[in-house]
Amino acid sequence: MLDERKLAVLRAVVEDYVSTNEPVGSKALAERHNLGVSPATVRNDMAVLEEQGYITQPHTSAGRVPTDKGYRLFVDRLSQIKPLSGAERRAIETFLAGAVDLDDVVTRTVRLLAQLTRQVAVVQYPSLIRSTVRHVELVPLAERRIMLVLITNTGRVEQRVVDLPDVVEDDQIAHLRAVLNACLDGCRLTRVPDTVADLQERLPEEDRPVASTILSVLLDTLVERHDEKIVFAGAANLAGDFSVGLREVLEALEEQVVLMRLLGEASDSAALTVRIGSENPYSGLHGTSIVAAGYGSGDNELARLGVLGPTRMDYPVTMGAVRAVARYVGQILAGS
Repeated sequence: MLDERKLAVLRAVVEDYVSTNEPVGSKALAERHNLGVSPATVRNDMAVLEEQGYITQPHTSAGRVPTDKGYRLFVDRLSQIKPLSGAERRAIETFLAGAVDLDDVVTRTVRLLAQLTRQVAVVQYPSLIRSTVRHVELVPLAERRIMLVLITNTGRVEQRVVDLPDVVEDDQIAHLRAVLNACLDGCRLTRVPDTVADLQERLPEEDRPVASTILSVLLDTLVERHDEKIVFAGAANLAGDFSVGLREVLEALEEQVVLMRLLGEASDSAALTVRIGSENPYSGLHGTSIVAAGYGSGDNELARLGVLGPTRMDYPVTMGAVRAVARYVGQILAGS
């Protein structure tokens, strides 16, 4: 176990290295921080920290830099999430509130996170699996063709053209629309197949062939893979931080499956997760850290968003930005 003084020295090493990107020496630490001890004592403490794997000596440099283990202890015990200023919060709220639809919300969110943190921002689209039905619309296009529109509680809109087996009248379409909405309003999308299982039997005989075709297209829409749609922005922010390994990082960003694993499973809406260096499952990203959080409405987490950058990132600022943006996106979607 490290005593309080050694923890203070580790905190100072992390903060100085993050701000300067230069290995940190004991003399500079003693001068810049009010540690209350001599440079010799700081040097002894740094030797203990190095022996226990919290800091290391890069090449032949006289200074030390934090290891993944050192950053982990810093994040878990030595740092506090830095809240955004009032001006920053108002700017975020105004910017996100200007979004006109779900695509615009996601686009604005990823740009905003990249600007706030000066890292790569990653945003997962709200999952259809965790959404509920807000409205189903049937729009006549021709005698035997309609547009099926599924609108979820997150503002997501799925549209499909349906070719019908028979000519349908407008009053038939209106009746089917009313029946579908009465049956599905507020229904979790995962429960839709069970909910509509016996719907045809409750309809007049003449409406059943048309209803069967519409329901078939509706269910096909639900089973398509939407969870893996992810967008990112800010890749140019990496250029100054990776003298080696940049290619591997950029290749990882192009892989949707890798990004899904990095963001983690959407499970605990309150969870802010930090994966540091070798904790990442993808070897090409062992020089990076990922800070991620879930977003949604209330206790219903819909998806995740986060930031990827070098392990030498400003964790308190990044964690504060990710947490705040996730909260605001949830509020926007809940009120949309």
